[in-house]
Amino acid sequence: MTNDKRAFQAIVVGGGPAGLTAAVALAEGGIATVLAGKKPAHGDNRTTALLASSVTALETLGVWELCRERSAPLRFLRIVDDTGRLWRAPEVKFDAEEIGLEAFGWNIENRVLVEALTRRAQALTNLTLIEDEVLGVALADDHGAVTLAHDGTLTAPLIVGADNRRSLTREAALIDIDERRYPQTALTVCFRHTRPHHDTSTEFHTPSGQCTVVPLPGNRASLVWVLGPHVAEEIAALDDAALSLDIEGATHSILGKIAVEPGRGLFPLAIVTASRFGRNRVALVGEAAHVIPPVGAQGLNLGLRDAATIAELAIAAHRDGHDIGGELVLERYETMRRADVGSRTVAVDLLNRSLLTDLLPVQGARGLGL
Repeated sequence: MTNDKRAFQAIVVGGGPAGLTAAVALAEGGIATVLAGKKPAHGDNRTTALLASSVTALETLGVWELCRERSAPLRFLRIVDDTGRLWRAPEVKFDAEEIGLEAFGWNIENRVLVEALTRRAQALTNLTLIEDEVLGVALADDHGAVTLAHDGTLTAPLIVGADNRRSLTREAALIDIDERRYPQTALTVCFRHTRPHHDTSTEFHTPSGQCTVVPLPGNRASLVWVLGPHVAEEIAALDDAALSLDIEGATHSILGKIAVEPGRGLFPLAIVTASRFGRNRVALVGEAAHVIPPVGAQGLNLGLRDAATIAELAIAAHRDGHDIGGELVLERYETMRRADVGSRTVAVDLLNRSLLTDLLPVQGARGLGL
């Protein structure tokens, strides 16, 4: 390990979609930025339904043109009450044209999005990418320092923590979290199917949670199936043929015959919210700041908005000659992100809990709400 110290204006810790977006946005705004962190040991087989604000941000950063052709538009949203309970909501279908939109969003594989963000990052002369393990983060009054396993120490007045829910950066900033776990696990998988999806995302509401099918380009789709932990593990352990049949049954064969693709993910569900999003020279983005269940495509979209917001504030402070990692910037960041994250967390939590209860008044309220 080298003892070299290198100074930048901003350090982004973590190379997922939120971290890459923050790094690209900061660098494009004239801030000398370094992104440091190891790539995940296992590939991410999840997809993300990018909402309009996220697509706009990616367009502005020159990223969307690199991956749009590998995404699928969500022109229709369909919600089906499959709980089998006494109070059931009628089927609901939304059309993007009704509100003047081409699509509600675009579904894209996370690995494809990361590839596009990485290509854009590599093209920026103001952005340095270092794939190395982060050993520690230390914070002082006027700067932060990030120590790497093999590439020395990096320093900067602003540290952006994008290092997921077990964030070293958050811990260094002495930021607590509020965590509530659910008795649920999300099974994720992509699959091919014989019937066209017609750009329709279908969400089945079941007693264990949501079973959501989201279109991908061609006759492909992604699945997020929320189940009890033990059931999720049993289903994930099935061979391809048996799992394909189980998915056909859970989705009522709306997409015909199904053939699952390699790669399955299991993700225990929880709500995790940091007590502060910005403090002690650290701005938290993505899952370092908040984790919510995969309902309504909110999780990664919130993270991309985090990234765009801290970049916007830091660039404005830099342009005006102010401290980009100072308390004024971080307090403003906290104010701007808290309401957005808080309102969506409450909505997702209420919807998810309504599926887990047997209380008729709650079921009725959920049906009326839908």
